[in-house]
Amino acid sequence: MAITSSKVLIASIFVSLLVLQGVQAIIQPNHVTSSVVVSEPSDSSKIVNVLDLVITYINQYLFCVCIDCKGACAERCKLSGRPNLCKRACGTCCAKCNCVPPGTYGNYEACPCYASLTTRNNKPKCP
Repeated sequence: MAITSSKVLIASIFVSLLVLQGVQAIIQPNHVTSSVVVSEPSDSSKIVNVLDLVITYINQYLFCVCIDCKGACAERCKLSGRPNLCKRACGTCCAKCNCVPPGTYGNYEACPCYASLTTRNNKPKCP
């Protein structure tokens, strides 16, 4: 798989920031950083937690086989009465789930994550 140089650059900057944040969390044990509270566990468990975060982000951003959300949502919303609204909602859902059900309506079983997202009013978010 070919990884573009811009992705590698972004990932290396991101990893550097995460490592710096992890070092800062180790130095300041009760400091809150990015809504992660570091309490009083041992130093080795702190380092393991930081490494887990780094590995998760590297896997997500470098090795993600991401779909073309814009194209998939254009196909999904082509019969919509409000195509711009449909594409915006679909794009948000696609970005979170990396999946768009086939067809212009229904077929949610093909993408359970897409089907499970809801609005603040507990209504389905994704078209």
